[in-house]
Amino acid sequence: MYSQQKLNIDKVIQEEILECIAPNIKDIILKIPKQHISQLEEIRIRINKPLMICRGCQDEMVSPNGDMVANIKDAYIVTKGDCDGTLHRLSNYSIYAIEEELRNGYITLRGGHRVGIVGKGVIEGGKLKTLKNISGFNIRIAREVLGSADNVVKYIVKSKTSIYNTIIISPPQCGKTTILRDIVRQISNGQGKYIPKGLKVGLVDERSEIAGSYQGEAQNDVGIRTDVLDGCLKSSGIIMLIRSMSPKVVATDEVGNRLDCEAIYEAANAGVNIVTTIHGDGLEDVLKRPFINEVLKDGVFERIIVLSNRYGPGTIEQIIDGLTLEDIVNIPFR
Repeated sequence: MYSQQKLNIDKVIQEEILECIAPNIKDIILKIPKQHISQLEEIRIRINKPLMICRGCQDEMVSPNGDMVANIKDAYIVTKGDCDGTLHRLSNYSIYAIEEELRNGYITLRGGHRVGIVGKGVIEGGKLKTLKNISGFNIRIAREVLGSADNVVKYIVKSKTSIYNTIIISPPQCGKTTILRDIVRQISNGQGKYIPKGLKVGLVDERSEIAGSYQGEAQNDVGIRTDVLDGCLKSSGIIMLIRSMSPKVVATDEVGNRLDCEAIYEAANAGVNIVTTIHGDGLEDVLKRPFINEVLKDGVFERIIVLSNRYGPGTIEQIIDGLTLEDIVNIPFR
């Protein structure tokens, strides 16, 4: 388990998040006790539903006074005006300016925080054009944890100039993106005896979660030798980076479909190392899925890291040799 670094959360909330939220919600968040704010992971705003926050992987309802409550009757109920006001502030009062982001279902804020958005889809030519009648927001607070990959780096370094092709398997909210981000940072910068010299990394950040780019600038530390392709499909982004930026390592998040797997094969055939993640409860779960099971059985990934939340985010359950599918390490790190 990695130790989460403390943010100056009051400053983050004030400067990067609250100005993008409707006034009623903003006032309530400001009333939440500091011990709860310091653990804040998500703010959930849903029309005609209770205002909720997530901390410690637990969802809690919030009262108009900023207290955590168990009874929905005591919670603040989000109004349509709250949703409209939040959307206006997120878009700087120009919905057309964020139409592309609405098509993707999220907006990235300064600081790398991501706002997921739901509503009614507008279909044009068989494809999603945008969203309207916005009914909910999920504001995810970005936290980079420098050093979160310290326990795994020695297992994925093949030599001073290369790493093992690595995939991280994890259920949601167990720290896979945080650890991936720190792996990228350490590989790119060069860290100690395991990676004395940094390697060129191409990062395909399809959902802006790894680098947290805002207006083209990475908000998170992903290393000095990392080139970021933000908001691009993984399948095409991997190939673009290989052809244009000559990376030694390509990194991306949450692979799994056929096109992703074809791109992984192409990267491996080009001699480029890969580090990525996938949703799953363990190796057996992932092996049941089409496309990715072939990649795993072919031994493309030489290291498989399995995470859980058993002792908190980033608990390492297993480190597996991808060629034999046998454990290298199966004692959880605490």
